[in-house]
Amino acid sequence: MSKKRSRLEIYLEVLETIMSGYSKPTNIMYKCNLSWISLKEILDSLVEKGLVKVVEKNKRRLYLITERGRGVVNRLEETYNLLSA
Repeated sequence: MSKKRSRLEIYLEVLETIMSGYSKPTNIMYKCNLSWISLKEILDSLVEKGLVKVVEKNKRRLYLITERGRGVVNRLEETYNLLSA
């Protein structure tokens, strides 16, 4: 049985997933193993904080990471790696 992810780990995983090229909400949801409701709350929060932006393309919502979001991912990864070593 795997241990439960913290909220910070989930946010980081969503940001990393978007950064790696997944932009459709359904793809992000499956890649991060989240429910739709949880993902929607996280995406809304990330957009509100300016870490992710929403782009409408062909009547579909796509999520793209911002420069601020990339900086946060880099800092969080460094901190997480330092603390988990």
